[in-house]
Amino acid sequence: MKSMTILGMIGPWQVVLIVLVVLILFGGKKIPELMKGLGKGMKEFKDATKEIDKDKEKS
Repeated sequence: MKSMTILGMIGPWQVVLIVLVVLILFGGKKIPELMKGLGKGMKEFKDATKEIDKDKEKS
């Protein structure tokens, strides 16, 4: 069985639907704030995985 990423399973219509639901739930004014928080979270996750990789290389 082939493993697929989440993005590989999402089509363009699903993305449009997700964006519409987010707009309805949070409104246009909250979107930049949500995206900023998402970006910070992704950056922290990347930093943590890089640190784990460095620790693995040292041992």
